[in-house]
Amino acid sequence: MSREKRERDGSKDGMPEEKRPRPQLASVIVEAVKMDCMQKLCSTLEPLLRKMVGEEVERALTKFAPPKVGGIRSSPRKIQGPDQQNLRLQFRNKLALPLFTGSKVEGEQGSAIHVVLQNTNTGHVVTSGPEASAKLDIVVLEGDFTADDEENWTQEEFENYMVRERDGKRPLLTGELSVTLKDGVGTLGELTFTDNSSWIRSRKFRLGVRLASGQCEGMRIREAKTEAFTVKDHRGELYKKHYPPALNDEVWRLDKIGKDGAFHKRLNQANVVTVEDFLRLVVMDPQRLRNILGNGMSNKMWEGTVEHAKTCVLSGKLHVYYADEKQNIGVIFNNIFQLMGLIADGSYMSVDSLSDSEKVYVDKLVKVAYENWENVVEYDGEALIGVKNYQAKGFDSHTSDPFGGRNFHSQGPSLNHQNGYTHTNYL
Repeated sequence: MSREKRERDGSKDGMPEEKRPRPQLASVIVEAVKMDCMQKLCSTLEPLLRKMVGEEVERALTKFAPPKVGGIRSSPRKIQGPDQQNLRLQFRNKLALPLFTGSKVEGEQGSAIHVVLQNTNTGHVVTSGPEASAKLDIVVLEGDFTADDEENWTQEEFENYMVRERDGKRPLLTGELSVTLKDGVGTLGELTFTDNSSWIRSRKFRLGVRLASGQCEGMRIREAKTEAFTVKDHRGELYKKHYPPALNDEVWRLDKIGKDGAFHKRLNQANVVTVEDFLRLVVMDPQRLRNILGNGMSNKMWEGTVEHAKTCVLSGKLHVYYADEKQNIGVIFNNIFQLMGLIADGSYMSVDSLSDSEKVYVDKLVKVAYENWENVVEYDGEALIGVKNYQAKGFDSHTSDPFGGRNFHSQGPSLNHQNGYTHTNYL
């Protein structure tokens, strides 16, 4: 009975049919919600889209239309002036290495260190505009500073590799820590490291330069960095080798000879104290020098030490050993006792200009000179009479004995042999 009544009332599940939601009404509600969300989204995106479109239009107009003089509108700052995205700082020369704490930072061969502002596209120095007279800061960087894009790292990447002093230490770099460009070129002043580089992860530093704060705002100029280098404690400078060595340097300044080491002690005991002493023995008696150094010095070490010594700049001193009391004939040596030539009857003859028979006699005379070195006369190169004006010539071919009866065929070491003291062997 109740079932029939529900069926008459038009309700199968107990709910009046007029109260059930109709399918058409639900669709309308969903569409209304979607429309409302879309309007909100459009209203949110509209300002952003307007700005983007405006900037693109303005950029396009700037490329194809000349700027209006005195007009109200102006181009955005980042496209004013030169191509700011292609400017960079660059070190013009390399540093003199090695570097020590407390010592002045210099360029190669003691030169000043220069930094320039370049146009990256052309490589030319930028000599005009406010950027060409900008102030720069000099900073210390980690030695392992490398960027994903080595041609255009970001300012943030550069700053992330800057190094500061250790806690409780003095500023890592002291001196003139800024430089001002003049026509795009700057010269670094005196700089000194106060700490070595052994405590950072790469164990090396780099010098860097960047725009000082407040300079050329809104302009991107890529910073500069040097090659990585080691800074050693100043105590290491006491043991530094010299390139090239000086004649009066102690002999341990040569490669492979350590200060107060075994080689150094053996040489000092043999009165080989300076580089000049070492070179003289190389010329006069290389085998004796090898015996002094002993078996601990290999052939490779020996060659390296001798080659380093040979880079030494010689003085202008000359030595002459005369074969007779009248000083008509004599052999000339430089300050390390290396044979240079012969004086005969007021003329100078180089070793290369002598005949084979003449070389035999000269070779014997050289041996006598070495054995009687106390009789050798020392001259300043400028003071030796006419030595610069001597005409290089050989002996008269018609004279069988140009030395007045001396035996040309006397036995003696030949200049053609590698006996260690000939001019050609040394060079």
